[in-house]
Amino acid sequence: MRIMGIDYGSKRIGVAVSDPGCTMAHPLQTVQVNADGSHFRHLEAIARAYEVERIVVGMPYNMDGSIGFKAEEVLAWARDLEEAVGLPVTFWDERLSTHEAHDLLMGLQVKGKKRKAVVDKIAAGIILQAYLDAEHP
Repeated sequence: MRIMGIDYGSKRIGVAVSDPGCTMAHPLQTVQVNADGSHFRHLEAIARAYEVERIVVGMPYNMDGSIGFKAEEVLAWARDLEEAVGLPVTFWDERLSTHEAHDLLMGLQVKGKKRKAVVDKIAAGIILQAYLDAEHP
């Protein structure tokens, strides 16, 4: 069994997948969001290729734990994702995951356009790894 992790953004979606034993997250790629919805087909193809059985989507809770505008947007998008891909979606707290990804990449001295190109998939890996660690301590 594999699990896919998603860091949703209105322009780019970070994607990570777990190993078959669901112990380690592997940042995979960044998918561009397209107005025609073709990004859903791309995500479905990734899920099929890796034999994914569940998707974990990062939920951008406010710092006080409440659900704000962005979280409402993610909830609506995830419903569309679940319908398009045909897999169950679970939500995971993503607070500060993108910030953590930026810090990691800055520590590795990845700069500018290179960092922008990979930060979303790194954030997806951080979200998925936190989920895996909680589910399989």
